[in-house]
Amino acid sequence: MSTFSAPHHLTSLDDKIDLLHRQNETLEALAQTLFRQWFIEEAGDDWEEKPLDKIAEYLNGLACQKYPPKNELDKLPVLKIKELRGGISEGSDWASTDISEKYIVKNGDVIFSWSGSLLVKIWDGEECILNQHLFKVTSSHYPKWFYYLWTKHYLRKFISIAQSKSTTMGHIKRGDLANSMVLIPQPQELISMDEIVAPLIAKMIANNQQIINLAKLRDTLLPKLMSGEIRVQCK
Repeated sequence: MSTFSAPHHLTSLDDKIDLLHRQNETLEALAQTLFRQWFIEEAGDDWEEKPLDKIAEYLNGLACQKYPPKNELDKLPVLKIKELRGGISEGSDWASTDISEKYIVKNGDVIFSWSGSLLVKIWDGEECILNQHLFKVTSSHYPKWFYYLWTKHYLRKFISIAQSKSTTMGHIKRGDLANSMVLIPQPQELISMDEIVAPLIAKMIANNQQIINLAKLRDTLLPKLMSGEIRVQCK
């Protein structure tokens, strides 16, 4: 049985997690400010225009109920709209990993829920499987921040389109992506922008991974404290 000043250390872990969350909010706000300055306020007259669905691939998820786990090892939690907002939980569904690798979602992937509750987010949770009604957004030609911020730029428009649907679960169509135009800077300009914004996004993703690790450590220590396996050090 070990001796450990549990309350102090658990509080320190929570404080560190909170600090990383606040740092990410600042990084996100800075990236958004730069995007607005470059592409809304100071856009070049000679910049090319392309539809949103031509700068990135929007991969729709699987009907994960068709892929139940075959055993307790080869499975992952399912990423639905609920998890995109609140994270993976004990109530999350599970699916088999016997699927194409492209449907696996990892920390740092850009996810866009296009049906129901619309949201664009850099995934900040554990590895999971992409469910239907969610797009995994990737690009082989443009940096992550570029297609992430452009998709997020049109989110208000997409929400308005979804809300105008007569169905109970509003959504957008791929045609709405095609009707959303993106400004493409000259190659050297985009490279210069990338040198500024890419490190911000990379730091956010690294912070998210650290948050995951710290939360796991906290959640491992707490039951040991409650069971008496770890004793509180008295001073």
